[in-house]
Amino acid sequence: MGACSTIRHSLLATRMKLPSAVLILLLTAISSVSAADPFPFGSALMLDSKPMRGSKRVPMLQIEEDGAASIDLWCVSLRGQATVGDISFVMVPNLDAAPGNIPQTDCDIDRKNRDAELLAALTQATGWRKSGEVVELSGPTPLRFFLMTN
Repeated sequence: MGACSTIRHSLLATRMKLPSAVLILLLTAISSVSAADPFPFGSALMLDSKPMRGSKRVPMLQIEEDGAASIDLWCVSLRGQATVGDISFVMVPNLDAAPGNIPQTDCDIDRKNRDAELLAALTQATGWRKSGEVVELSGPTPLRFFLMTN
């Protein structure tokens, strides 16, 4: 009966340690999420892309703490409203800037099409993460921006 008592004691000790280990893992995971780099409000973010042929312009995004957003696409510049959570992201361009309503400019059709594609990708983004000088927006079309630090 001594061996059974030792086994029961060992099982009981293991059962008591398991919830503690799970709790420690959960707390570690939560603290690592909250310890992530904060969103760089008020900073210019440049799209990870080379300028299109015949231009020096590269799309940029800037979001203020109140959510006011400046969106510089390949051809046009728009305003919008962003909601940025710990890991969530929502971008709503102003009503005049809906994908079919991008203001007319002298840009060629390729740039206009890229504007519509980029604006669609921004409005479909659902999350974000920052690592060093890189901000990535997640969604159907992931977007990568570099923090401008000049």
